[in-house]
Amino acid sequence: MSSRSVFAGVSAVAALSVVLTACGGGGATTSADAGEPTAGGTLRYGLSGAPTCSDPAQSGTNQTIYVVRQVVDSLTDQDPETGEITPWLAESWEVAPDASSFTFKLKDGVTFSDGTPVDAEAVKANFDSIVNILTTAKSPLGGSYLSGYQGTTVVDPLTAQVDFDGPNAQFLQATSTAQLGLQALSTVAKPAEERCDGSNVGSGPFTYADYQQDKSVTLAKRTGYDWGSDVFGHEGEAYLDTIEFTVVPESGVRTGSLSSNQLDAISDALPQDAPQIEATGGQILTTSNPGTPFGFQPNVTRGVLQDPEVRKALVPAINRQELIDTILGPDFKVATSTLASKTPGYTELADVTYDPEKAKSILDAAGWVPGADGIREKDGQKLSFKVMFSAVFAGNQAILELTQQQLRDVGVDLQLELVSNSEATARQGTKDYDSTYYNSTRADGDILRTSFAVDGRNLNARGPIPDLDASLDEELATTDTAARNEIIATAQQQVLDNGLWIPTIELSQAIGAGPNVQDLKFEASARLQFFDTWLSGQ
Repeated sequence: MSSRSVFAGVSAVAALSVVLTACGGGGATTSADAGEPTAGGTLRYGLSGAPTCSDPAQSGTNQTIYVVRQVVDSLTDQDPETGEITPWLAESWEVAPDASSFTFKLKDGVTFSDGTPVDAEAVKANFDSIVNILTTAKSPLGGSYLSGYQGTTVVDPLTAQVDFDGPNAQFLQATSTAQLGLQALSTVAKPAEERCDGSNVGSGPFTYADYQQDKSVTLAKRTGYDWGSDVFGHEGEAYLDTIEFTVVPESGVRTGSLSSNQLDAISDALPQDAPQIEATGGQILTTSNPGTPFGFQPNVTRGVLQDPEVRKALVPAINRQELIDTILGPDFKVATSTLASKTPGYTELADVTYDPEKAKSILDAAGWVPGADGIREKDGQKLSFKVMFSAVFAGNQAILELTQQQLRDVGVDLQLELVSNSEATARQGTKDYDSTYYNSTRADGDILRTSFAVDGRNLNARGPIPDLDASLDEELATTDTAARNEIIATAQQQVLDNGLWIPTIELSQAIGAGPNVQDLKFEASARLQFFDTWLSGQ
């Protein structure tokens, strides 16, 4: 794509992005005059992409987790305001001094929707299945949370002891995630593929009523649910009778459907959607995602990105503020580290700044000389690489098109490879890319280990880096919060210094909600929680 055509596209967005200044989102949709919550009704929700699988253990994308989070409960929850780990299915727990063993005391009387008990046997079966049946190939996040898993001991029917082969300080927070949500024995005994067909049985406030891959999902209220998280806003059953999720990839169609009352809420409300949504009494609800911000993860064994000086030069070559101002609007933030700013343990890194002259100087010193077309060359090789990405976030393509122009200004040729979610996952598994562009959401700094450890996902395809490896091991062994945050701060810098992540922007969830939607909330990892949501004006 030419320079002119890219800027023609992004400039149109720029003219509209400023509208978000007046409609800034909050933590929940609530109208002061809506009155007391009332039960009943169907909330119609427009997803911007199809859920990849109905199994929480195999979930990864936001659109998937919006759905699966409602079906399963977790051992713990995390307070979105304080980050504190709070009771849910487990009423209490004990952590061994070296964080290698965790003992959970479960609430009595909790059942899965098939009537079977949520007990210590279920905890054991769930964790065993992630490690032994799904493996990290199918459950990369859940598998990473259970790294070093030795097994679960059923101490008594309501007491489960989870043991690891070494310290695992991140595990308690991991038990609050959807990926480690508990499912019935009938579900966890199935092969991975069969766990994606919508037959999953959880203990959550909603159950699967209908699941049509790539089209729609219907959830129904769980009658008799009475064991919600301490973070929830009320006790007992959910207010909504049903939630109908429909896949609507086109932003304009989603917005039009919301404005015309064909949908009640939608994902990925873009800046230009705000006036139309607000004109009919709706609002945009936003929150920043913790975890790793959007960025490039280079395959350090392939092409020009094998050169660490090239990777180093890419960081100051990117004008992150221009990406925000031109594409996204003020409810988004520039990335300032290899962790997003909402992540516990985040620290700002001075090197993540825009300085194109610095980028040129680094490349000059490394022997990359501008060619006749402006693209640098060295030993007959063009300074060119591809980035693989999928449309999991509506702004990805426009962001990368503008980044492409910014990199060209310093002599780097970036080529865009838009692929499906399934192809991106498959190619990440085989390391078949020059670089891959994505983000990962988790409210714990251990996401660095998940993403960058040599024995983790390691999408860099890197070998040992002793200092970084030591930091990632040390944070896993440290239970003191302040000490652990210092280690995580060091690891953030080490990831950047080794050119393992080129940050761009922090992801924010931007949800369009109609005037009748009340108390639609984000949980600690910036995913939607529908338990407290209700519909006014029925």
